[in-house]
Amino acid sequence: MDKLLLVDDEADVRYSFERIFSDAVDLHTAASGEEALEVIPQIQPDLVIMDIRMGGLNGIETLRKIREFDTKLPVILMTAFGTTQTAIQAMRHGAYDYLLKPFDVPKLEAIVDGALKAARDMKQKVSYEP
Repeated sequence: MDKLLLVDDEADVRYSFERIFSDAVDLHTAASGEEALEVIPQIQPDLVIMDIRMGGLNGIETLRKIREFDTKLPVILMTAFGTTQTAIQAMRHGAYDYLLKPFDVPKLEAIVDGALKAARDMKQKVSYEP
């Protein structure tokens, strides 16, 4: 089963994700960027979905730190306070996608499915036989 790490300081968002994804993925949660950086090496998620605005390390800062040790882990950033500049900054730092809250659940599920498929594809060994 694919592992998804949700990083958000709002308990109601974490609860919503548990209701939406608990049957489809092995869902883990963290309430801060710092906590996410601690648990990522332990749980080795296939996908991280993270809020941008959090106390302590924000989502962009946490993404930068993730990229220092894992360049391939898909990270989707989300926010209720989106601007074009924030979206550009997220993508520049290697975000897989950028979502605005509140979510359209079918769209969210489709983006998560696509990101998990991309993660599986990156993990497959490629062999070439002439």
